[in-house]
Amino acid sequence: MLVAAAVCPCPPLLVPEVAAGAAPELDTARNACADALGVLAASRPDLLVVAGPAARDRRGPHPEGARGSFGGFGVGLEVRLGEDTPEGAAAGPLPDSLAVGAWLLGRTGWNGAPVEGLGVGESLEAARCADAGRELARRADRVALLVMGDGSACRTLKAPGYLDERAEDFDAGAARALGDADTAALLALDAGLARTLKVSGRAPWQVLAGAAAGTDLGGRLLYAEAPYGVGYFVAAWS
Repeated sequence: MLVAAAVCPCPPLLVPEVAAGAAPELDTARNACADALGVLAASRPDLLVVAGPAARDRRGPHPEGARGSFGGFGVGLEVRLGEDTPEGAAAGPLPDSLAVGAWLLGRTGWNGAPVEGLGVGESLEAARCADAGRELARRADRVALLVMGDGSACRTLKAPGYLDERAEDFDAGAARALGDADTAALLALDAGLARTLKVSGRAPWQVLAGAAAGTDLGGRLLYAEAPYGVGYFVAAWS
């Protein structure tokens, strides 16, 4: 059963070594992520699953001990999901979103439950996302989720996806649903519009909605801003 969740953005810029001189600009987001991860630790889960968007070749489960790297961003920094294991050492590389999640866990000194990962295809339809979430929630008596994903990348003229006037309303609705732990609103997010607005978090958020079905979790929105024209949200469910 799902007992807690943290929602965090997944840009590699969260990692100061990647952001370099721009690192201080996301300090508030990093601190909010640390607060959300504190909620996960306090829930004392039997299993923590990090879920985030992934390209086709990195979808699916990633075992504890799987490694990720920020070498593609010019930084010789490697991360690992939880403890070192033979299965993890033999596994393929983590998708960038899960690597950022692993970095957040390492930054906060996670030493609780075993940690696994799930790479979610950004095009996965809502019903299948919800099914995946329900399956995760059945993995242990007490399951926690760290859900990685960004809002629209079309919030400003200088955003990666340029300006789309629909982006602000979409992000406002997503932020409200995440802050209220509103699973119905999350499952109702329009996948086609999300794709047009370059939203990477839609599918992982809908996995969370499926995992939380039948629970009485409440939510708190800890951060909602759009630095660099991309919607970043941090929320904690407990």
